[in-house]
Amino acid sequence: MFAYGSLIWKPEFEHNEERTATAHGWRRSFCLKLNRYRGTIDQPGLMMVLDRGGQCNGVVFRINRDRVAYCLHKLVRREMSAKPPSQVPRWITAVTQKGKVKALAFVSNPKGPNYVGDLTIHQVADTLSVACGHWGSGADDLYTTIHNLQHRGIHDSYLWRLQSLVADRIVATNERLQCARARCTNSDPV
Repeated sequence: MFAYGSLIWKPEFEHNEERTATAHGWRRSFCLKLNRYRGTIDQPGLMMVLDRGGQCNGVVFRINRDRVAYCLHKLVRREMSAKPPSQVPRWITAVTQKGKVKALAFVSNPKGPNYVGDLTIHQVADTLSVACGHWGSGADDLYTTIHNLQHRGIHDSYLWRLQSLVADRIVATNERLQCARARCTNSDPV
């Protein structure tokens, strides 16, 4: 299994080996619109998936042979909950220090109704800085992913840049709210 985001820090399956790996021809992208989990119908969020182009450093997990069917069932239920699916399973080649391996990955479905692959990094930052659902905020998901990548010695310059933009937007929003509160508190009663 090739993991590039939340599967790294929350795999939800048993495995007997973990290695860092690079998937050529794939990149991390917040290109799936979410109306639940980390977004709502009124304030949609974005989910990070593998999309075509570039390269992605992540982690390959070897699933215990006697648990493959059970683990794959859990993964498919988790990763393909939308109908029609917004991401699909695909065998990819990942390069590790010990050589190439075939790994299952869940990749974007550009024909899916929630695919929004043409967003700029600024549009993604705008969304992640405000979107929040019952699983938490988009900003928190981004932070947790970066933290877990960093823990494994993986650096993704796109995600680091995105995190900086999201943080700037959150700080600016908080400053505007503080100014608005100050104006309300200091205004003379009518």
